[in-house]
Amino acid sequence: MGQTADVTDSLRPGVLFDVDGTLLDTNYLHTLAWWQAFRDTGHDDVGMWTLHRSIGIGSEELVERVLGHADEETVQAHSRRYDALSDQVTAFPRAAELLAGCAERGLTVVLATSGKKKDLDWMVPAIGADEGIIGGATTSDDVEAAKPRPDLLETAVRDHGLDPARTVAVGDTVWDVKAARAAGLPCVAMLCGGIDRAALEGAGAVAAYDDPAALLSALAGSPIGRL
Repeated sequence: MGQTADVTDSLRPGVLFDVDGTLLDTNYLHTLAWWQAFRDTGHDDVGMWTLHRSIGIGSEELVERVLGHADEETVQAHSRRYDALSDQVTAFPRAAELLAGCAERGLTVVLATSGKKKDLDWMVPAIGADEGIIGGATTSDDVEAAKPRPDLLETAVRDHGLDPARTVAVGDTVWDVKAARAAGLPCVAMLCGGIDRAALEGAGAVAAYDDPAALLSALAGSPIGRL
């Protein structure tokens, strides 16, 4: 019994941040890249509106959701198209300050992204957070199943020594919210990814804010501040 208490006491409170559409203004760039990729591979009837609603799940899962079957050629085409747009990626206002604000409250800040580990090489500098603010990262390379499955968030909690009872996820899509709920975590939603408040709250988000700046301004009274 004492051993269990010791293990529990060693776990830390934390915040799991999605990156695309939450900290970085990338969702519409991804939508454009996917639209180009589907056209590159002969799927001219796929509209951007369909693709935007699917942003936030893994690449293979997105293609299967849209086409009804796997198509690795389209996945690779998206990677090429997005690479060509990556120089246009910017962080949302005060994204880095939001991470710093969480860290100042004693929370471990972890990036939990459906991107690849190699994407962290440009994602982290694009966010602009000072060295030491980000306590770690978990990517799709670390799990077998992407969002909306809970694997990414569960792995992030486990690998970074977080207490599930004192950890909040932050994301911008219904897939983020569903993944958090499946992992047993509350999810704070961002509207800056282009998904409306009703859809995010309907999926189970415990709160919704316009963007990182809005969440930072309300941090003390937010679900994160209450940790």
